[in-house]
Amino acid sequence: MPDDADPICPLCLRPIPREVPQSLHHLIPKLKSGKGGPTVLLHDICHREIHASLTEGQLAQDYSTIAALHSHPRLAKFIAWVSKRPPGFRSRIPGRRRKR
Repeated sequence: MPDDADPICPLCLRPIPREVPQSLHHLIPKLKSGKGGPTVLLHDICHREIHASLTEGQLAQDYSTIAALHSHPRLAKFIAWVSKRPPGFRSRIPGRRRKR
């Protein structure tokens, strides 16, 4: 019997509905020898926040696990905010990155 349940975003712990943009995040960035390494499926909004908050070097050196991402102050604040939104929530702000 196939499992039709929506996957769960490991960052915000909300379901990822099929109609919502999803992103595959390399825990170690491809540019930092993470090609072929472990990946996780995230909401697109969660993935964009990770890359808006951290550089590739920071991701590779200090934030290469979900637990480490949860420990980052800006991401922790984002997770607390987005976890209160419905699973299909999408940002209305255009653009891929915010200024740090």
